[in-house]
Amino acid sequence: MKNIFVGNLSFRTDEDGLRSAFEPFGEVLKVNMVTDRETGRARGFAFVEMANEDEADRAITGLGGKELDGRALTVNEARPKSDRNSGGSRGGYQQTYGNRENRR
Repeated sequence: MKNIFVGNLSFRTDEDGLRSAFEPFGEVLKVNMVTDRETGRARGFAFVEMANEDEADRAITGLGGKELDGRALTVNEARPKSDRNSGGSRGGYQQTYGNRENRR
């Protein structure tokens, strides 16, 4: 099984259309069109999960740069989601910022 990132999607592209583009390369297990949480509108990218890694690799090669609904697709193997809370100095409460007692 392999998860594929598909970017530069037209806002007209739907899950069925994206599935149809990938099916000639092999079995598509799932299509996840990413939408904005507040508006519900498509964000222009999606993830396609394929059952077979060789078929997924052929889809990546075959569809990368190809046009779908008037847009040239960006197609890559999806990277694992990173831990958003690790190593950053912006997450969580910070005492040093905005503490009025320390200001003069």
